[in-house]
Amino acid sequence: MRLQSEPASEPADPVARLTPQAVADVEQVIRRHIRLTPVVTLDRAEFGLAPGPLTLKLEFMQHSGSFKARGAFTNLLLRDVPVAGVAAASGGNHGAAVAYAASVLGIPAHIFVPEVSSPAKISRIRDYGADLVVKGETYSDAYAICQEWIAANGALPVHAYDQVETILGAGTTGLELARQVPEATTIVASVGGGGLLSGIATAVSDRMRVVGAEPEGAPTMTAALAAGRPVDAATGSVAVDSLAPRRVGEVTFAVTSERVQAIVLVSDEAITSAQRLLWERARIVAEPGACAALAGLLSGAYSPGPGEHVAAVLSGANTTAVNFGR
Repeated sequence: MRLQSEPASEPADPVARLTPQAVADVEQVIRRHIRLTPVVTLDRAEFGLAPGPLTLKLEFMQHSGSFKARGAFTNLLLRDVPVAGVAAASGGNHGAAVAYAASVLGIPAHIFVPEVSSPAKISRIRDYGADLVVKGETYSDAYAICQEWIAANGALPVHAYDQVETILGAGTTGLELARQVPEATTIVASVGGGGLLSGIATAVSDRMRVVGAEPEGAPTMTAALAAGRPVDAATGSVAVDSLAPRRVGEVTFAVTSERVQAIVLVSDEAITSAQRLLWERARIVAEPGACAALAGLLSGAYSPGPGEHVAAVLSGANTTAVNFGR
């Protein structure tokens, strides 16, 4: 299926395909398959910061437990799927989303995740009926295994972040948020491979400030920006199953370097503190990777101005019960 706004011959440069209009067109295609996730606006003072509005986009309430369902449906609805079905490597959330979308659309799905993937994510993938392989120490290892399987079996690869359709689908999160809270001036999102951040920046960077937050132990986008290209980075973090690919994608790097205003680094301690405070102050449970965006604010890595209305995307909650020591 071709988006109405696309020309008969698509631009050779994938970044040229990433436009606000393309995100809007994709939203029309996937709308009936995804949830309009809610927002809640609090005062930043509730989290011990200087007073000011803070909107939380509760994207963890999306199908499959994360924003990834948006990109999964975009891929499966807009690309030609062979008889062999689809295949995806994932830290967990993308795999669960592809498995869910495939189950809804009646498409065979083959998912590859590393051994560090959380039991909650592995369980979701299995529950959706996908063929699951748990192998390799990191996402990059699972990705290599997935690529070998695709070459042998002919399935359609659905990349977790560095695919135009994946990015456009993720961008509908930002488009939706901008409509829900038009007074927001800044969106902060967590960074792993860069799909969510580059999607949001594609959708709204012409009218809102876009900021990324990533773990100090997995500084993939920070390292890429410093080098001027995607490079290997460390993959150690409490959010290893969602924010720690070995390197960001070529497309996500290009979009981020052009359209994102800032990337901040947050420690594991800041992430777990944000996760705990989110529960204590708002009774919301989110996975560590989803809390990196909020950690960027609470740790002071990103300090909004007095008149700034910040929105933080809580991107996933595929986690087991959390013990906050109470």
